Amino acid sequence: MGITDPSPPCPLCSAPSAFFHRDQHRPYHQCSRCKLIHVPPTYRPTPQEEKSQYDLHENHPNDLGYRNFLARLATPLLAKLSTHSHGLDYGCGPGPTLSVMMEEAGHSMSLHDPIYHPNPEALKGTYHFITATEVFEHLHQPAHDLDILHRALKPRGWLGIMTKRVRDKDAFSKWHYIQDPTHVCFWSETTFQWIADQWQATLSFPASDAVLIQRSS
Repeated sequence: MGITDPSPPCPLCSAPSAFFHRDQHRPYHQCSRCKLIHVPPTYRPTPQEEKSQYDLHENHPNDLGYRNFLARLATPLLAKLSTHSHGLDYGCGPGPTLSVMMEEAGHSMSLHDPIYHPNPEALKGTYHFITATEVFEHLHQPAHDLDILHRALKPRGWLGIMTKRVRDKDAFSKWHYIQDPTHVCFWSETTFQWIADQWQATLSFPASDAVLIQRSS
């Protein structure tokens, strides 16, 4: 696929997209409406390729450095929650850690990860908060996932996201983040604002890679 090839529609809002950038591995397209940058379907990894890459990660609840990283989301989220809230860790990975941190703070947690902790029943529940750390950049069908998350959030519930944000085209072209073949969606403040507008939700950015969205009542 080259610059002149048709761009796939946006996987988040279905609006037309246009060519944005190409590196030695794949092209990237940007939505004309929500500004999500995404990789065309033919360049996305298979589930087996994804798992092989994820298996290289060594995240663990006893890793202080990893806990400090997750605290960039956990600390501001905890400040928003009532005591004994119930949460869902969406895409918790092979070594759930944020859920442990939230439980240590007095909250109860459910887990779901399509590869490591498949738990379809958990997606039928509703929650005071949902976390998705290092998940959004991997979503092949972000509209579908966000529908699930919206339905699973109680009124006034919080969605906490960790993913590195796009700044501009020049920075994107030099960005190490796009070198991971499992990263197929790239989010900016504009894209998250589009989501908040659709949900009639409030939006804040407590850290450079953290997002908090509160569902309306």
